[in-house]
Amino acid sequence: MEPRMSRKDHDHWSEVAAEWIEWARAPNHDAFWAYRPALREFVGQGTGEALEVGCGEGRVSRLLKECGHRVTATDPVAAFVAAARGADSADRYEVAPANALPFEAASFDLVMAYNVLMDVEDVPAAVTEMRRVLRPSGTLFVSIVHPFADRGRFDRERPGMPFVVDGTYFGREHFEGAEERDGLRMRFAGWSQPLQNYMAALEEAGLAITALREPVPDTGSQWAGLQNWVRMPLFLWLKARPLP
Repeated sequence: MEPRMSRKDHDHWSEVAAEWIEWARAPNHDAFWAYRPALREFVGQGTGEALEVGCGEGRVSRLLKECGHRVTATDPVAAFVAAARGADSADRYEVAPANALPFEAASFDLVMAYNVLMDVEDVPAAVTEMRRVLRPSGTLFVSIVHPFADRGRFDRERPGMPFVVDGTYFGREHFEGAEERDGLRMRFAGWSQPLQNYMAALEEAGLAITALREPVPDTGSQWAGLQNWVRMPLFLWLKARPLP
């Protein structure tokens, strides 16, 4: 039996699909817009075959197209793939989970997993599948919420807003929460785990890290939540290549 996205995770993202499409498409509404210029620079120009795994409504696929790639967009939630198609986000589309991609081995020069591994219950299976469809000369791009940032919070009731970790950095746990901003509400859910778990998945899949970034947001962005994330990283970006 092929591995699939867990029913719980699939049901959550199917339920909140309309919320996410509205949230993600509101200009300068969330952190993505403050990091978009740095992400485009990190990806770089290219002309090869690119795959985005977990495309959502398609904003990262559209960025990949801007960079010159021929893009295939996939997501396990049909509503997201329909939204991505409606925005002309890619060149082709498939409804598929991260750990059961419907492509031949070594099909892509670039595989993008932008903020999707936090939503996958079985990260090693997903990374192994991404490695399978990546060409030997290809590159896997991974963006995750920085695991340390994910386990703490800024204490808004103390001067200087220190960053506080109430529990432990280690271990793996499921999270659920909601954010409201400018009249929009988004319900998030996923998995929080330490950096070593992601590194173990890459190692197990036969991938070696070739670049790492802890990006700083563009302070010229209109997104209002930047002040703390120029002090410590909100995201962690990786490039990885297949080992011989």
